[in-house]
Amino acid sequence: MELNKQRSTLALLALAISAFAIGTTEFISVGLLPLIADDLNISVTFAGLTVTLYALGVTFGAPILTSLTASVPRKTLLMAIMVVFIAGNSLAAASQGIALLLVARVLSAFSHGVFMSIGSTIAADLVPENRRASAISMMFSGLTVATVTGVPIGTFIGQQLGWRVAFIAIAAVGIVAFIGNLILVPSGLRKGTETPMVEQVKLFKSGKIILALLITALGYGGTFVVFTYLSPLLHEVTGFAENTVALLLLLYGIAIAIGNVIGGKAANRKPLRALLGMFILQAIILLVLTFTAPYQAVGLITIFFMGLLAFMNVPGLQLYVVLLAEKIAPKAVDVASALNIAAFNAGIALGAYLGGIITDTLGLVHTAWVGAIMVAAAAALTAISLVLEKKGNPKRGTQVSKGLTEAME
Repeated sequence: MELNKQRSTLALLALAISAFAIGTTEFISVGLLPLIADDLNISVTFAGLTVTLYALGVTFGAPILTSLTASVPRKTLLMAIMVVFIAGNSLAAASQGIALLLVARVLSAFSHGVFMSIGSTIAADLVPENRRASAISMMFSGLTVATVTGVPIGTFIGQQLGWRVAFIAIAAVGIVAFIGNLILVPSGLRKGTETPMVEQVKLFKSGKIILALLITALGYGGTFVVFTYLSPLLHEVTGFAENTVALLLLLYGIAIAIGNVIGGKAANRKPLRALLGMFILQAIILLVLTFTAPYQAVGLITIFFMGLLAFMNVPGLQLYVVLLAEKIAPKAVDVASALNIAAFNAGIALGAYLGGIITDTLGLVHTAWVGAIMVAAAAALTAISLVLEKKGNPKRGTQVSKGLTEAME
């Protein structure tokens, strides 16, 4: 459905509030890793499983649960998602050991996967076609605001009152998000429909879709080789005091927020070309970080630019997959969106896992160049996709690009 501008903005605001709650719980472990490790008497790498298993929960939960809940009314599903989210974070707060904490993280991840897959398509449906990337960007802005305020504040709360209190605070935000959805999201959302298996098969048979999912996993996940262990890196390698890490995460979050806005606007014009530039720049920045991390001033500047580019690719990647699905399997757009959410989190899981291995074997500073290799691989695949897109339908691509550029201007 398409609403007038004011109503669509309110609906997108509700989605952004939920994304804020979910984004905070997704990335809060990054700030809490040292605290969890100390309290539970485990290594930081072992504590890193709270990031890896969460991401895997989204990776497998998003496409499967989205498919199983396809016939559930969208608003009802949003309400159910937030209930699961609140329960998962409450369980995390009650955890006395790593096993229960990991179970709680996976439970929270299930709500994340479904929300992000249907949230993107709802956001796109609420606005005219030429504003779709910006609408998705607005919804994802909840994630960026979470990294700007939610994660640093959660980290500060954890440092002052204990990491369990941070999860209690996140559950409280989830309750606010539940109320926001109840009041602001319109009841007349388009109904979900069960996707015929033949349509889903079309997605998996499409080389372009598979290539796009690989780009998402590598391009987005490469940064998480470093980001997962950013708190110990800032403390142990760059030399900042542990109690200043929350402030540095705030700086990183501000950079992410700026980058997300830039990325949304760039994706409206020429998604693949914009993504190629973003990935090349991010690969360079990550490589540079390998050499600047031990020095506070230049290290912090490099990390700021890493944050600027970290989420810049999200709107473009999500929009590109949705547009491909509309051409290849129009009845499986929700499933395609869910698959891309899964790809985002497969990248996070892979990045966090590799970051743990590198940290244990080579040291924290070496996570940067490994991440650079992953992002460079995404850049290469994006270049291939760009060539395929031009060969496929150059005239139509030019017309669409012109139309979107005029609309933005």
